[in-house]
Amino acid sequence: MEIWLEPEGLRLSAYLARPPGGGGHLGLVLCHGFPAGPRGAAASGQTYREFADRLTVELGWAVLTFNFRGTGASAGNFSLGGWLADLRVAIDMLLASDGIDGVWLAGFGVGGSLAICAAGEDERVRGVAAFAAPSEFDDWAADPERFLAHAREIGVIRDARFPPDPQAWTRELREIQPLAVIGKVPPRPVLLVHGDDDVVVPPEHVRELADAAGGLVDLRLLSGAGHRLRHDPRAVAALLGWLGRQDDPGGSNASSDAS
Repeated sequence: MEIWLEPEGLRLSAYLARPPGGGGHLGLVLCHGFPAGPRGAAASGQTYREFADRLTVELGWAVLTFNFRGTGASAGNFSLGGWLADLRVAIDMLLASDGIDGVWLAGFGVGGSLAICAAGEDERVRGVAAFAAPSEFDDWAADPERFLAHAREIGVIRDARFPPDPQAWTRELREIQPLAVIGKVPPRPVLLVHGDDDVVVPPEHVRELADAAGGLVDLRLLSGAGHRLRHDPRAVAALLGWLGRQDDPGGSNASSDAS
């Protein structure tokens, strides 16, 4: 079902998949990553609606996915704080949906990082899964002018006058740190999946996240996998298996490395 989210007066394109007959009392917010390639913002999240449908069919969950501001058909321009605000609105929307009594988060790349941040801040979130997620954004913050130019090139910033306050925009890159908040998530379940051949976000990031959570995570290192885990069958199987265990009060947070 096509819907719209409205954070801070913007309109974000979103899609809610629900099991036939309107069933499903468990909900998942599914987040895409940061765009790649020239004008990549326009194509962001294109396969996530199909992915949401698959998760709904196989698990019986309600799944909400959306385009962060500045991507796809969503309005606005990228800022890290803005993307986190978008995710908070998505959580609120899914929790307010009829029949939903629990919400989990899953995200890829930057979407995974922000899912960790949102889960650390919001105790209503019952678990989080992050795939190829940066533990921090210091490389972006180290050269904000270069990163801003890159964001314009790929189309995630469309307004030539944005950001109105470049210093505040840059400050968010330093202050929004999954590494600083992941320790607040356990004992709620955390799944961290990373490719051991990821050259975009090196595997050291996931090790840092696991350590910051006191090792209280389900850690999967995928042998030979790079950064783009959305279409890696092993990553998809890890998410399906993890979500399928969330009704189990015994939990699913045992730490493990898998290849």
